[in-house]
Amino acid sequence: MIRRYSAKNGMDASGAPLSKHFQPEKRRNLRKAPYTSYNLYFIIPFIIWIIFGGCMLLSYDKQTLFAAVNTHYSPIGDVLMYNITHMGEGPFIIIVLLVLIGAASFRNIWYFVAAVMCNAVPALVIQMAKRMAHAPRPLNYFKEASWIHITSDWPKLYQNSFPSGHSAGAFSLFCFLSFLLPERYRAFGLLFFAMAISVCYSRLYVAAHFFADVYAGSVIGCTVTIISFAIMRSLQPRFFSNQDFLTK
Repeated sequence: MIRRYSAKNGMDASGAPLSKHFQPEKRRNLRKAPYTSYNLYFIIPFIIWIIFGGCMLLSYDKQTLFAAVNTHYSPIGDVLMYNITHMGEGPFIIIVLLVLIGAASFRNIWYFVAAVMCNAVPALVIQMAKRMAHAPRPLNYFKEASWIHITSDWPKLYQNSFPSGHSAGAFSLFCFLSFLLPERYRAFGLLFFAMAISVCYSRLYVAAHFFADVYAGSVIGCTVTIISFAIMRSLQPRFFSNQDFLTK
């Protein structure tokens, strides 16, 4: 005989309380999934960026695009861009994701798995692409030409330029964060997009990448994150369920 139990009120079909055997299941079923969305405030600017960046690549050569950013500098810009570029690095990304665990809605297995998939998977794809392309960075490509702006505080990088890992990391992180924003705060997706783009700009400013590198990194990072997030979003019912359950 099959008896129907309700995890909503803790009572069985006859009105009797559930036994202790079912209490953990009840608590699990009552967990609430965090609000998520495909934030158009981030996605629409990203689509515009894809079109704009593609047009720039078709219209100008790599030196022109690189010099347009790297040769326009200032003392304030040197400090600002060097610090902004850290937002695309692993330690920064990990700290931000860990801080979110402070919110009750993110203290669950779904968030942990989603955070790993949406940020680690893009990073792995980028590293594989770097090893395959093995492209020289600007300092190597231009033989450390005197016109390149670089300070003594910035690391000098020469290999594995394409695609940009920092750009991918920033777009993965801020895309993921924008999808987790509560409905009334979704407009902050624009701010997150601006922060992601600023990391791309900083990579040219500090002479670490070409425009094509940051463009490809941003597209790969964001696209893989969207796909990973879609998978995790479809699996939410497996992590959060408030429906009745059957048992013998």
